[in-house]
Amino acid sequence: MRKFVDDPKQFVPQMLKGIALANPGALRYVPEYNLIMRADAPSGGKVSIIQGSGSGHEPAHVMLVGKGMLDAACPGDVFSAPPVDYVYETTRLLRSERGVLHIVNNYTGDRLAFDMAREMAEADGIRVETLIVDDDVAVNNSTHTVGRRGVAGNFFVIKAVGAAAESGSGIEELVELGKRVNAATRTMGVALSSCTPPAKGKPLFEIGEDEMEVGIGIHGEPGRRRAARGTASEIVSTILDAVVGDLPFQRGDRAALMVNGLGGTPVSELYLLYGIAHQQLAGRGIGVARSYVGEYCTSLEMAGASITVARVDDELMRLLLAPAEIPYRVF
Repeated sequence: MRKFVDDPKQFVPQMLKGIALANPGALRYVPEYNLIMRADAPSGGKVSIIQGSGSGHEPAHVMLVGKGMLDAACPGDVFSAPPVDYVYETTRLLRSERGVLHIVNNYTGDRLAFDMAREMAEADGIRVETLIVDDDVAVNNSTHTVGRRGVAGNFFVIKAVGAAAESGSGIEELVELGKRVNAATRTMGVALSSCTPPAKGKPLFEIGEDEMEVGIGIHGEPGRRRAARGTASEIVSTILDAVVGDLPFQRGDRAALMVNGLGGTPVSELYLLYGIAHQQLAGRGIGVARSYVGEYCTSLEMAGASITVARVDDELMRLLLAPAEIPYRVF
């Protein structure tokens, strides 16, 4: 296992401590709950926004905590949902007069943890609402999900809802906004290699040097099919056929285009893929209004990439362009 690790059981706490130490005055680390939160949260004047899910997908979600985005993130271990008490205590610590919004990627463990924590928080008199993100078009059900998976498209939901919350929107408005963004966002990924969770010590699956997993899940779940590796242009075309056809997008639409690395793909290759995707979208009559290239939702060191296309209007563009201050400064 070629990783920088002391004790695999301490991998996540050590990472979180490092994030907090690198951002003094901006972030607070609460080790009892794997919690990274804004140092100035909660604020009685805004809705608190919380995300969770497993670790191993960084910068999602702990590196998206800051002004204009998340108020807190409480991850579980690598590829594992956070425990219910982590989510519950995070919700209590982030309690606001205007309510607490949970953003949950559509995985069975995550949903169970957040649903139970919500019930416990509501028993304490805390207003809690939930947004489910399910942007992955690859499969309808997988090892960890009931329904479509939530993957890199969660960034657009977080960015839009975070900006709206910062400007004073109420919790009902945020829920409606988040649902609209999620409904207009589609993602699919391709893996060229596996990845190795620190506690496991060996790759999650085997894949041949000339193969690719089309529609890979971010926990290494199988996708639509195992196929011979194609050219970059062929891979982009395969992804866009699935993504664009699913919404479906139409000629004349404006879109935000994200090429997301899964952890082990050089940024040069991500920009190569972006250029091809941009041109192919133009050929379909879809204009790119906002571009994102980099790592947003990874799978440890997996070689591969996902492409997310979100249909945008003037309101969403304004929210995507709103300032944000987070540890991971990609945009």
